[in-house]
Amino acid sequence: MRIIDISTDAFTAPNYADDPQPMYKWIRKLDDGSEYNLSLMGLTPHSGTHIDAPLHYFSDGDSVEKVQLEKCFGQCTVVRLSGVLTGEDMDKLLPYCEKRLLIKGKGKASLDISAARVLTEHKMQLIGIDAVSISFDDMEESVHKELLSHGVVILENLDLSNVKDGNYLLCALPLKLGGMEASPVRAVLISK
Repeated sequence: MRIIDISTDAFTAPNYADDPQPMYKWIRKLDDGSEYNLSLMGLTPHSGTHIDAPLHYFSDGDSVEKVQLEKCFGQCTVVRLSGVLTGEDMDKLLPYCEKRLLIKGKGKASLDISAARVLTEHKMQLIGIDAVSISFDDMEESVHKELLSHGVVILENLDLSNVKDGNYLLCALPLKLGGMEASPVRAVLISK
């Protein structure tokens, strides 16, 4: 068994547009005579590798602790794609994929609304990407809403640089952050 870490570091990963930079500081340090080390961190739940919950785009949407964990753990397919992906692209691809799909696009792939609709029609459980967001510009909101309103977990800001295309076991469980719209995750792939 081989475990492949596909998480980005919350403090050094690319940050979304105007989000505040993650930070941490030491409150207590052994080197300063304390009996233990203790730090304090500040970050948005979208820092580094994270999942979005429906609350991110819907005021009455489920918060992250209500995300079905079964969707964040199970067989997945990693595929190298680039550019803006359409519904036509998804129609060609999905018959060969598991219900969890991770897109390896060197941070430059994204979905348009037709791709999101096809993913929901195929009852995908999770869609992940190695970009800061699943979609950009004028499509970002509509793509998020389409996926989240149909219970598709969105996993963003992955590091797939050392992963070959293929099928793996994915584990990307969110922290139990009651009432939050997203959560950092430590995402890993398991292969034989």
